[in-house]
Amino acid sequence: MSNRIVRINELVQREVSDILRRRHAEEAVAITITEVRVAPDLREGRIFVAVVGDDATVEERFRWLQRRAAEIRKELARRIVLKFIPHFIYVLDKSSERAARVIQALDAIEGPAEPPKEPSDG
Repeated sequence: MSNRIVRINELVQREVSDILRRRHAEEAVAITITEVRVAPDLREGRIFVAVVGDDATVEERFRWLQRRAAEIRKELARRIVLKFIPHFIYVLDKSSERAARVIQALDAIEGPAEPPKEPSDG
């Protein structure tokens, strides 16, 4: 992947996060943009999002985000000067969920932590 595409990915991630934070703070509070992958021709891309909450909340917020896709793209076009503003597909990123399950499994294997021993006076 070229350096230019990496910079564009980072810029789009930062700007979409800012758009959500500034224009839709109440609705987007549980949404995090985890990664952006733009095609080298800048025609299309994927925005990976993580949503905090139970399954119903995740589904509701993700649908809300998909309904706002055109509005977000239009605002992005105002903020970023590129030859093309990509058409984005939003993808639900469950990697943080998987990571939390792995950590819980490792903690269960490790067992309960022993309390620290108090120093003896001897």
